[in-house]
Amino acid sequence: MTLTRERMLDRMLASDSSFDGRFITGVLSTGIFCLPSCRARKPKPENVRFFTDPREAARAGLRPCKRCRPDLFYRGRDPQRERLVEVIDSLRRDPARYGNVSDLADEAGIGTSKLNQQVRRYYQSTPAALLLRFRLRMARRLLLQGGDKVADVAFACGFESLSVFNEQFRRSQRMTPSSYRDLRRADSFLIDLPAPYPLAFMLDYWGRDPESLSETVAGRSLRLALRLEERPLAVQVDFQGGAAACRLLDGAPRPGSAARVHRRLLNLLGLDQDPRPFEASLSGQPRLAPLLRLPGLRIPRLAGRVEGLIWVIVGQQVNLPFAYTLRRTLYRLAGTPTPSGLTAPPRPQDLAGLDIGDLRLRQFSRQKASYLIGVGEALLNNEVPSPSRLHPFCQLERTLSSLKGLGPWSVHYLLMRLYGFQDCYPVGDAGLVRALQSFFGLRRRPDRRQVEELMAPFAPYRSLAAFHLWNWSPENNEETAK
Repeated sequence: MTLTRERMLDRMLASDSSFDGRFITGVLSTGIFCLPSCRARKPKPENVRFFTDPREAARAGLRPCKRCRPDLFYRGRDPQRERLVEVIDSLRRDPARYGNVSDLADEAGIGTSKLNQQVRRYYQSTPAALLLRFRLRMARRLLLQGGDKVADVAFACGFESLSVFNEQFRRSQRMTPSSYRDLRRADSFLIDLPAPYPLAFMLDYWGRDPESLSETVAGRSLRLALRLEERPLAVQVDFQGGAAACRLLDGAPRPGSAARVHRRLLNLLGLDQDPRPFEASLSGQPRLAPLLRLPGLRIPRLAGRVEGLIWVIVGQQVNLPFAYTLRRTLYRLAGTPTPSGLTAPPRPQDLAGLDIGDLRLRQFSRQKASYLIGVGEALLNNEVPSPSRLHPFCQLERTLSSLKGLGPWSVHYLLMRLYGFQDCYPVGDAGLVRALQSFFGLRRRPDRRQVEELMAPFAPYRSLAAFHLWNWSPENNEETAK
């Protein structure tokens, strides 16, 4: 164990679930051992001994706690998580069945406070947010089917009134339910932008690679190439008067294309997030409030699994300009040109079919070349979970970590920017370390333990805090691939 006893005592007293798997707490006075996250009554420090894993604790004569079940955790079993996953799956199938959070808690067989703790731990969200998420998902599906009145859709999805439904739908989807229904056959649509929205910053962010093959920025317009399943498709987004006017390029769209593009654009524009709770939490803290240089800043999500995996592999341990060079090379080799002149991302089979020797001749290291081919094969074998589905954080973290080429930095970067988790960040990221040193005025760069301590006050919004910090120091935009 590299953690100090003081650090482990501190995390045990905080019941910090992020340290589960890093050490075991042995309680000599009771003869049991626990996970750091165990919420049983805390023992006196003099009665605590720390162990690497359950086997070491068992050899010392201790038995597993029946409350936190460290034995099951280390075998990959977590009864609490498994029961919660069952409840969330039931919610996904029939959100109208649950009138409120209390109904969800009753289904799980626990109280509302415990449910909040579990949802925060496993999904980095709240029960109310998940209830709304699945109601809105059902509403989108019913609206696109087109058979029911908007009011009928609202009540079928469990909303208490039409006005509440209209307000929630417009706030989350950035358009009215009627406008969303029109996406069935549309080739253009409007997305309302919230106020404030740092458009100038976002345009600069998307235009960081002026030679990009897949996205271009000109004035207040963004053009980008996406891949909807097997089909490449280019989109133009013109920002005007507090709205984003979106137009599908390259010919007549297929039925449903506009709705799928709408979903992607909400993620790419960061409109799937609400930064107001984070900003409110910082505004009353004089030490942290200066971080809010850009009110309304959101994290622009990655467009899809292929784009995300390519980016974390080409961006590993290189500066931003070289990462963009490698990405352009890869898109020339394996991407799909569109009639609009942009290049859509490669298909999984395009990545899997690349030749290591060919990539080596084009400045890719042997490792990067091997990893790119490997993730293409993993995508073909359905080994990479879809970001459109809801996954428990710890389960998704293990799945991604099992992919060759994805270390802790890559995994947590994807969890943050592809899967949209709100309370994670790459701990060892060099740009984040520099930014924390600058923001807090430290004489030395913080080590891993200090980074965790400095980021702790930003919970449960550490993802957005990390994105603000990355953009705190201008050199981060030039030196590191974010």
